[in-house]
Amino acid sequence: MNHYETVFILNPVLSEDQIKETVKKFEDFIVSKGAKMIHKEDWGLKKLAYEIQNKKSGFYHLFEFTAPGEIIEPFEVMFRRDERVMRYLTVKLDKYAVEWAEKRRTRKKQNA
Repeated sequence: MNHYETVFILNPVLSEDQIKETVKKFEDFIVSKGAKMIHKEDWGLKKLAYEIQNKKSGFYHLFEFTAPGEIIEPFEVMFRRDERVMRYLTVKLDKYAVEWAEKRRTRKKQNA
């Protein structure tokens, strides 16, 4: 099982219900394929560094999970097929990145 982190940006014109539905769809997919969700974050509406599809902002979401490597390809195909997703990036974390992610989560809990 590898450790992964995925960040994706959703279209800013979506309603709150559509955003929740989209995030749940992706989460359910990876969990159904044997992945274990470690952490997820909703970063909210953020201004983009450059326009994407003539949009200047987007809703950012982060998934941190462990999964077998063969589910990443179909997971990313789902992102490509969904018109609500403007951009996505999945990264395999090494041991140092996993440690940093744990520190970030604990810091976030302490500040909350």
